[in-house]
Amino acid sequence: MHDNELIPAQLTLPVRLPVVALLNKPVFPGIFLPMMVNTPSDLRAVELSEENGGFIALLLVREAGEEPRDTSHFYDVGVVAKIVKKVNLPDGTINIFISTQKRCKAIKFMGSEQPYMIAVEYLEEIGDKNSNELKAMVRSLLQEMKSVSENNPFFNEEIRLNMLNIDEPGRIADIITSILNIDRDQLQKILETLDIKTRLEQALMLIKREQEVSRIQKKVSKQLNERIEKSQREYFLREELKAIKAELGEGVSDPKTMELERIRDAITKLDLTGEVKEHVERELEKFSIIDANTSEYSVVRNYLDLIISLPWHATEQAEIDIERGKEILDEDHYGLDDVKERILEYLAVRKLKKDAKGSIICLVGPPGVGKTSIGRSIARSLQREFFRFSVGGMRDEAEIKGHRRTYVGAMPGKFIQGMKVVKTRNPVFMIDEIDKMGVSYQGDPAGALLEVLDPEQNATFRDNYLDLPFDLSEVMFIATANTLDTIPQPLLDRMEVIRLSGYTEDEKVEIAKRYIIPKSLKKSGLNKEHVRYDRSALKAIALGYAREAGMRHYEQLIDRIHRKVAKKIALNEAEELPIKITESSLEIYLKRAPFKDEDIKKVTRPGMVIGLAWTAFGGDTLMIEAVAIPGKSGLQLTGQMGDVMKESANIAYTFARLYLATKGKASDEREFFERHTIHLHIPAGATPKDGPSAGITMASAMISLAVGKPVKKTLAMTGELSLVGNVLAIGGLKEKSLAARRLKIKEVIIPKANAKDLQEIPENVKENITFHPIDRMEKAIELLFDQE
Repeated sequence: MHDNELIPAQLTLPVRLPVVALLNKPVFPGIFLPMMVNTPSDLRAVELSEENGGFIALLLVREAGEEPRDTSHFYDVGVVAKIVKKVNLPDGTINIFISTQKRCKAIKFMGSEQPYMIAVEYLEEIGDKNSNELKAMVRSLLQEMKSVSENNPFFNEEIRLNMLNIDEPGRIADIITSILNIDRDQLQKILETLDIKTRLEQALMLIKREQEVSRIQKKVSKQLNERIEKSQREYFLREELKAIKAELGEGVSDPKTMELERIRDAITKLDLTGEVKEHVERELEKFSIIDANTSEYSVVRNYLDLIISLPWHATEQAEIDIERGKEILDEDHYGLDDVKERILEYLAVRKLKKDAKGSIICLVGPPGVGKTSIGRSIARSLQREFFRFSVGGMRDEAEIKGHRRTYVGAMPGKFIQGMKVVKTRNPVFMIDEIDKMGVSYQGDPAGALLEVLDPEQNATFRDNYLDLPFDLSEVMFIATANTLDTIPQPLLDRMEVIRLSGYTEDEKVEIAKRYIIPKSLKKSGLNKEHVRYDRSALKAIALGYAREAGMRHYEQLIDRIHRKVAKKIALNEAEELPIKITESSLEIYLKRAPFKDEDIKKVTRPGMVIGLAWTAFGGDTLMIEAVAIPGKSGLQLTGQMGDVMKESANIAYTFARLYLATKGKASDEREFFERHTIHLHIPAGATPKDGPSAGITMASAMISLAVGKPVKKTLAMTGELSLVGNVLAIGGLKEKSLAARRLKIKEVIIPKANAKDLQEIPENVKENITFHPIDRMEKAIELLFDQE
């Protein structure tokens, strides 16, 4: 729009204006332009403008692209604009055509609700518009602009004519500044500059910079064109050279042709069919015409190399020998009889039904119990290749399904990488730490695993990089986890869970003798003639140093002993060989044992009860402590309890209070909770604890406290409590029983619903422990105290 179409400058402007927010860059005075209005606050501001002649204030927000949250997010200086035309669009938004008038400054915001109304002060330019100095600067500015306008598409013919017709130096500076590609903060700073001379100087400086950018751009473009011309010339010369050699019968021996022939021969031997064959032939054709000096050449070559490396045809199945599988499992692992039995059952099904699908094993247990080594044993018993990778901490879905081939560094997912390594269609894949996957903006790896592990889908699995159907149905998948709680339910439903609970001290001694000590001796450069262990020493390590469920820490301790023995032998400090490791000499090699009999949790006063807990590291014992503080009634909880455990504590408090109020033998017992605040604590307060199996333990601690009697010293318990006194089932009974045995517990109270689980606990674990299955809390109370 030409100057004479703009609103006259002498038009009376209002002193109060509604604000329309500019998110990207400011607008300068003297310009006619369209604007899309789509936010509710800006739409309301346009409506309010009709009350004062269609005028609005255009203010830039301080954070680029962000809607203003309050008045402090606006710059103070903007422009006043007149809405010349308004067009209502079908989607509820408005397209307005505005004519910007003058610079204005927000003196005050009227209210804090959007749309904002501001009281404005109109800013006048500083400087003599008719001075010879400004005229000379304008002439220089217009001359410099001509060279820039030849390469800048924003300087169209209409803009050039408008600038020639404008006789105000300030407006020429504003128009040129608004067209140039400048940072928004710099534009705002120029908008706030009222001195005309300063604005003209800034415009001149910006045009000079634009000229320099244009010069560099031409130089780069010229160099690029020269490089392309040279590459094309070399390509045609090479093609001519090949044709000449072919005519002379010398053959073709350039690297690209040799690579092409190698890949073509390998693909021919694969004998591909259908979609895969068509896709590979297209890629091969593309590879034959791509220049070897381009980046795309290496991308296509790597892709074709992957296709060559993958096992596309079914592998001949080796006969499954159940007896051999049993021998291997017994050879590699001591104990774990129920686990071995379930694995042998699995192998038997595979033997009878060759195409058995859907059986995906998930080995669940504490660290160090042998989950990964069992996977290796299964692969050895099946005579299959073994490939292991961990998904612990994985947050990128592309790690499972691969990256799309849109950039040079793209790679296939872990499963296709594994198939490339094993080069067989029926390997054993072990997916470690499946319970430790994460979720991020890059996707959900657990969701991607659903497709891989689903037998109905993995026969035509499509990796994003490969982008071809690949059959994973013959792969045997074994997953490992420490806990099932963090595995998504749809993923867990596809797997058959086998639990590895942990080892007793006797089992640890046998494992140490058979596997750990010979392996550690070899690693330390020793042999059985250098060191000899007493059985009592091995048992003392299990009881005093390594009480966790697994064997990892136990193995580290044996390694430490062997390192010290190796040092003695190397320095000739050994008095005689073999060096004997006895229970009394352990402190020389391992220092003081962290666990002693006197350190075992013991009940010493009323309000103390031993509970059994299950953790990702195996079974454990918790000492529940309760004390009574005289005063008003109430319950205080400490010890880093989670929400579920806090609910259990409140239920236990309510039950204990109701029980004693109705069945207390004396008034002191019946009114105990009315006159005391109960403080319930679980030691090791820095360790978070949660779970639904400590209800009866906390209720027992409160009742013991109220009646003033300590519970039996060798009694432990586990079970969830309902509000009306029912004892509910729990999980992880085997792990909890192992923890009770380590603590030398004689009696264990368990829910009646878990009585059937006792048959899964080895006899040597249940030995010397009396289990009391109960269904009501009253029965537990009868078992708490010694008979008087």
